Amino acid sequence: MSTPRLVLRPLTGDDFDDYAAMMADPEVGHFLGAEGGMSRADAWRNLAMIIGHREVRGYSMWAVLEKGTGRFVGRAGPWRPEGWPGLEVGWCLARKAWGKGYATEAARAAVAYCFDELGADEVLSLIAPENARSVRVAERIGHEFLRDAEVMGRPCRIYGQSRQA
Repeated sequence: MSTPRLVLRPLTGDDFDDYAAMMADPEVGHFLGAEGGMSRADAWRNLAMIIGHREVRGYSMWAVLEKGTGRFVGRAGPWRPEGWPGLEVGWCLARKAWGKGYATEAARAAVAYCFDELGADEVLSLIAPENARSVRVAERIGHEFLRDAEVMGRPCRIYGQSRQA
């Protein structure tokens, strides 16, 4: 799948070095519950979980690549692990890709995929309460604030939209 500036494709083991570097960044890890950044071993398990999710559910987050360069800039896409409050559209970008609109572009494509390909009636995004950048992305893609919650022991703000919206 692609957008005007991005290629969205399944994450694979070949993405591991770029993925681990992104997840090691303390500013990236902060909003994912990995204070100080994620270790290489934890990034491996995290990537394996995303790839495994695709095997179990038939869909999962994608690698986000710049179309012009092929450079890995993050992950985005649909996600619904066991115990989650609903089908989520999530995004996580390497800091070097922040501020370029890539998260919004990838998230819009993921919302369309959830409605058009997965037949979802609603999509959610779970956002750390202090993550103002992700709140802005959620609002740009048409999400509205729904409620505060605790998921897996961590507080989050749940944003979302219905197919009708």
